[in-house]
Amino acid sequence: MLPDKRGYFGDYGGRYVPETLVPALAGLTAGYEQVKSDPSFRSELDALLADYAGRKTPLYYAKNLSRRLGGAKIYLKREDLAHTGSHKINNALGQGLLAKRLNKKRIIAETGAGQHGVATAAVCAMLGLRCVVYMGEDDVKRQALNVFRMRLMGAEVRPVASGSRTLKDAINEAMRDWVSHPEDSYYLIGSVVGPHPYPMVVRDFQSVIGRESRDQMVSQTSRLPDRVIACVGGGSNAMGMFYPFIGDASVNLIGVEAGGSGLASGRHAATLSAGRPGVLHGAKSYLMQDENGQVAETHSISAGLDYPGVGPEHSFLKDSLRAEYVSVDDAEALAAFRLLSETEGILPAMESSHAIAQAVKLAPAMDDRQTILVCLSGRGDKDMDIVINALGALE
Repeated sequence: MLPDKRGYFGDYGGRYVPETLVPALAGLTAGYEQVKSDPSFRSELDALLADYAGRKTPLYYAKNLSRRLGGAKIYLKREDLAHTGSHKINNALGQGLLAKRLNKKRIIAETGAGQHGVATAAVCAMLGLRCVVYMGEDDVKRQALNVFRMRLMGAEVRPVASGSRTLKDAINEAMRDWVSHPEDSYYLIGSVVGPHPYPMVVRDFQSVIGRESRDQMVSQTSRLPDRVIACVGGGSNAMGMFYPFIGDASVNLIGVEAGGSGLASGRHAATLSAGRPGVLHGAKSYLMQDENGQVAETHSISAGLDYPGVGPEHSFLKDSLRAEYVSVDDAEALAAFRLLSETEGILPAMESSHAIAQAVKLAPAMDDRQTILVCLSGRGDKDMDIVINALGALE
């Protein structure tokens, strides 16, 4: 079972942090191990997942999309229907309860597309915790609706003006805040990245997506899916979806990264497709680097995928060939956004549109006895300004 006791998934993961954070991470590890085996914690979390987050989320057979493409049947795991509009609520609830058990009063978070920030703000409001969310200035502008939602729920949103003014820089500032306030603050990280034990903790809380999907696919189709597809930025929805299928050799796992303007352009965020191993935000994993080993600037039409690193377990799955990682560019994601909207009346988040685009590529080459399961990680309301600017106003 990975990670090992040092927090490594094969060659990746670990804990590359300042000495001041070592006691906080040790306390988090001990606290998480304790609550994992505590029936009262599991019972409280399960009740909130059902009554607050709205789980189980549906598994939907997208028959119109499948008919339009021909070939494999496409099923959508509807995380967009979870409370706050994305899968992020699963992890925010789990870590929020964990923070309460650790007697922390102040939550620090970071966000790119705003989905994790909104989920964290909602959980903090519900649990009575103070909430500070760091967000890159560029993301504050392109995700203004989510910024407004966070502030309505009482969170303090702190724009970050350094670096590329996106998710990478928001994480930098959140970690600096945590280093300064480890005694009273809990860093509620939003993806399967960061130092051990965060990649494991977030994966475990998000694996509810894959567990539900596995049962629902068997119930609806009497078999496991042939392919499972999810978008990958940091990789939390993908890791949550993949994890319960890792032991099923017949199931192909496919992660879809942000190809931006195309890999050849250099303007993308396809970390596993074009990066190399290094250390970022406290863990060893694949990351985008320039010729001098410095973290490279990234680009994606999707704020949630615009990140130069990736969770270490994804790096392990890539090297071990258990999962395949591909890229979809901005134009392909926009086309998939429009196609799903027109065929099924579902507006996916731009992040999820990357996964849909890969299903669009694969389905026609498969036969109608085969199935593709896609994690629809979030809804697209937050991306309307981006889509309007890219496609123009519809008549």
